[in-house]
Amino acid sequence: MEPILETKQLTHIYSVGTPFQRTALDRVDFTAYPGEYLGVIGHTGSGKSTLIQHLNGLLKPTSGQVLFQGEDIWQSVERTRATRFQVGLVFQYPEYQLFEETVYKDISFGPKNMGLDAGEIDRRVREAASFVGLTDEQLEKSPFELSGGQKRRVAIAGVIAMEPKVLILDEPTAGLDPVGAEQILQNIRDYHDRIGATIILVSHSMEEVARNVDRLVVVNDAVIPLSGTPREVFAHSEQLTAMGLDVPQVTRVFRLLKQRGIDIDDSVFTVEQAVAAVLKAKGVE
Repeated sequence: MEPILETKQLTHIYSVGTPFQRTALDRVDFTAYPGEYLGVIGHTGSGKSTLIQHLNGLLKPTSGQVLFQGEDIWQSVERTRATRFQVGLVFQYPEYQLFEETVYKDISFGPKNMGLDAGEIDRRVREAASFVGLTDEQLEKSPFELSGGQKRRVAIAGVIAMEPKVLILDEPTAGLDPVGAEQILQNIRDYHDRIGATIILVSHSMEEVARNVDRLVVVNDAVIPLSGTPREVFAHSEQLTAMGLDVPQVTRVFRLLKQRGIDIDDSVFTVEQAVAAVLKAKGVE
């Protein structure tokens, strides 16, 4: 399968030629495939935010390429603009970017910029609102009347309404309580399952990515040292710890049990897998 989105030898250097020059990405090769649910993890300052801002043309490479459906997104102004509609990016704390008088108008902002007619805009706004659990009544309210979690949904709906082939979410649950965070993640899972879009989830939560993604990419010190399924990546617990990351809490518990001589599978990384491992250890299939 050909990647839907990839980078080739992507390098980005901030403040070139000044005393503050810093290499944020160093010859990075990154791939995302059609319909994939991909997680991106890395400590603060690792380069992951710089990476995702290249994927829809918010940042231009110092060198290297960003390809969407096999074409360089910087080959022309028209190509760059078209990519920004096809690769949607939801920033961290996106509710701070809400500005319209009503929720409906805020969600419709992107589709309007795409030059769509009123009927198509209305369809997209209502479908996007439905995906994130917003009611028709809430569409007529000011976004500033809503709760923090509801504002987050409005912001996500505004990107979904453009119907991107790739949806990138930078820490979409940051600052939310556990219930609100799980609701947002369920909205994203529903969108992925029903539409089949590629999802790229950036998160600091190992539990969050373990429960949701098909594949993980680890960014550290401007490069990608690890990539694979959650099981494959979390098997490198010592390497992750050295990078300032961790493994899911349930994985740590099971490895401690293994170290203490209990014959149990310690490669689990979700609660569901942990339950299955305990039942298997007890002889219950």
